[in-house]
Amino acid sequence: MGLFGSGPKVVIVEDNEALAEIYKVRLEILGYKIFSAYDGEQALQIIQKERPNLVLLDIMIPKISGDQVLATMRANDWGRDIKVHIISNLNEADAPAGIRDNGIVGYSVKANLQNDQIDDIVKNVLGAAL
Repeated sequence: MGLFGSGPKVVIVEDNEALAEIYKVRLEILGYKIFSAYDGEQALQIIQKERPNLVLLDIMIPKISGDQVLATMRANDWGRDIKVHIISNLNEADAPAGIRDNGIVGYSVKANLQNDQIDDIVKNVLGAAL
């Protein structure tokens, strides 16, 4: 069993801080190391610094939208291969065109997401942390 929070790194990009905190607590309990960003600028800084194993990315976030965060990641060596799962209020049909072209591992609509599904999404992409 690994040390608390010493597992794979996950960055949560979500402007609803209460929701981000719920995700963070759930995933830390499972052993992942979590970083939270509440806007696109902060997200890019943290992602570039930490080089996480996975980014859970909201689309409608302040300063730089999630689709632009993703495009910026893909345009740079540091972000080209990082796994990204979109979690948005938008249905995928309403999401910015081309988001799938930037290589995401999945897309979830918040309204359809139960809290424990966040665990499953991360485990499916990264495997169990502990």
